[in-house]
Amino acid sequence: MVVAIQLSAMSHELDDVDRGILYLLQRDARDTTAQEIADMVGVSASTVRNRIDQLEAAGVIRGYQPEIDYEAANLPLRVKFIITAPPTERSGYVDQLLDIKGVVDVAEMLTGTDNLHVEAVGTSTTDVSRISDAVHELGLSIERSDIMKRRRMQPFDHFHYHGDVGEE
Repeated sequence: MVVAIQLSAMSHELDDVDRGILYLLQRDARDTTAQEIADMVGVSASTVRNRIDQLEAAGVIRGYQPEIDYEAANLPLRVKFIITAPPTERSGYVDQLLDIKGVVDVAEMLTGTDNLHVEAVGTSTTDVSRISDAVHELGLSIERSDIMKRRRMQPFDHFHYHGDVGEE
């Protein structure tokens, strides 16, 4: 399970307890209880639950999504399209790209000409061609596309959390 965390311009001031909670949720949000987090960060389980509620209300935690192995779900092709959009119109394309069947992620880049990175999944090259055609129909230019073998993620432990979370 992936925890979506976003720090925005209106940032929420994080203390060591918050940082520990965020780190541990990223490691395993589904199977880690409030009591286990509490034991690791040195507070009560009710404090952990209250802090999670506050982090959600502040928009620091935006959701809890499963991490999907698309190949195991019979979607063996995972393609990253690198796209150029006019910088002043870039944001307007995000929802349109997400509406294309097979598109699972759109990253909007702040700088550079390759300013939209689109991840899509499919069962065949026919799916990839259909997605590519749909991108072109939006008037966007695909600079390159790459077939991804595997994507690995890890918890972001640079919130400067100094507690001991111990490895099981």
